[in-house]
Amino acid sequence: MQTFIDAYSWINIRFLLEGLWVTIEISVVSILISLIVGILLGTIRYMRIKYVSAIVGFVIDIIRNLPLLLIIFFVYFGLPNIGFRPPVIPSAIMSMSLFESMMIAEIVRSGLQGIDIGQTEGAMANGMTHWQALRIVVLPQGLKHMLPALVSQSISLVKDTSLATIIVLPELMYHAEIVYGQNSTYIIPMFVAIAVMYFIVCYLLSLLSRYLDHKMA
Repeated sequence: MQTFIDAYSWINIRFLLEGLWVTIEISVVSILISLIVGILLGTIRYMRIKYVSAIVGFVIDIIRNLPLLLIIFFVYFGLPNIGFRPPVIPSAIMSMSLFESMMIAEIVRSGLQGIDIGQTEGAMANGMTHWQALRIVVLPQGLKHMLPALVSQSISLVKDTSLATIIVLPELMYHAEIVYGQNSTYIIPMFVAIAVMYFIVCYLLSLLSRYLDHKMA
């Protein structure tokens, strides 16, 4: 018990909270970028534009089936070989956004395909172009059905930020490693602390999902 009390000193907790803040910042930025890019790519794939949709689909399938850790390595260690050397935090955001964009693109494509084709035909029969029908009628309905999957993917992204500790990203897991690196008896207390912090963040996201789902219902 004394080990836990010592491990949870204000200095250590504040240090963990600083790491948690970095985790939240990277997660929020990556989620916003991923949503924009993912919705765009998913819509392009859904529209079956000649050649373009096929190429986009090919790229999505490749990146979706790569480990996120490999993408992080490629961005941080590979890009400098071609003359582009992003700092740690931008590297983490680029890696997370790239991977999550592809995952969200597939969620969007599946969600749009789940909307009855009659919705598009009805909108076009009322004078809308195919793009207007997609933007005004189909996409809003599709996003409503995609919401649980999008939130689930966002929660996964928050947890996946811990992988970026491999490139010395100063996020929650990395800060915990520093604390128990100074005193090995703090390992379990630190794991408990970061588990609680991850749970709180992810649970709040799930509550937000339920709230939005209730409002849109």
